[in-house]
Amino acid sequence: MSISVTTWYLEQTSRDELSPVQEPPAEQGVRIVRSEVPSPEFSRFLYTAVGGDVTWTDRLTWSYAQWAEYLGRPGVETWVAYERGTPAGFIELEAAPDGSVEIVYFGLVPGFRGRRIGGHLLAYGIERAWDLAERRPGQAQTKRVWLHTCTKDGPHAMANYQRRGFRLYDTTVTEEPEVPAPGPWPGAGPLTPHTLAGK
Repeated sequence: MSISVTTWYLEQTSRDELSPVQEPPAEQGVRIVRSEVPSPEFSRFLYTAVGGDVTWTDRLTWSYAQWAEYLGRPGVETWVAYERGTPAGFIELEAAPDGSVEIVYFGLVPGFRGRRIGGHLLAYGIERAWDLAERRPGQAQTKRVWLHTCTKDGPHAMANYQRRGFRLYDTTVTEEPEVPAPGPWPGAGPLTPHTLAGK
């Protein structure tokens, strides 16, 4: 069985297009840190924890070597949001030689959604996309930040990106096999508020 999937492509072509967002209150204990040491174990945890209740499946079959190769590429960065020491979400960037930086993945662990972390993490990650060349000797200065999202992502993804100043530049519609949400680990099933409450 197949489903129709709409994919939207969005971009910023100037740092001035980024709309700022209010940070979470200090007492919430939110901080954002770059994961500087490539760690396939940690990155796979983030990928499955954030994407388990939607349909992030393309990397589930990656071997340890594939994760290590990807994370070790020049221009790939992972920034992680923590709330009082617990990983709450991440944003992954990948720079190209032409000065474009893609936001490859972005999202929050389900239990941390709705806590004013997402907009803050996204805005922070966009800033890091624009200044990525300052941390990467030889990297071209960022001229464009782009991403894509689709109907398989969370229901608020598109609006969140547009609130941060992204503009739509292309849309595609494809037929894809229907794949159930994998859950955060094999056999766990998709996460819901009911299961998060332990009931």
